[in-house]
Amino acid sequence: MINQALKKIREFHNMKQNELANNIGISNSYLSEIESGKKSPSLDLLQKYSELFDIPVSSLIYFSEELDSGSGSSINKLKVKSRKFLLKLLEWSDSVDEKKEKTQS
Repeated sequence: MINQALKKIREFHNMKQNELANNIGISNSYLSEIESGKKSPSLDLLQKYSELFDIPVSSLIYFSEELDSGSGSSINKLKVKSRKFLLKLLEWSDSVDEKKEKTQS
């Protein structure tokens, strides 16, 4: 589910809910409802995540689908897939950062 993916990304970046809520301009309670699955994020909100964490919206959705696809398999397979995907996202993010640094130098 997208709510799990968004929460995992926030946690990966060691960000507290209130910190993220302030950064993307929403209330802490609304963010809590999104992360718990009580509410669905809007496309605008996904765009804000995308900009803040430098991850394309399509990757957010793909990550969410990867989390969902493991529901019928063992939890360990899901963990492995999630870790591999997160590593790919981080490698991509690092490469983008490096390109930005090179162009700014």
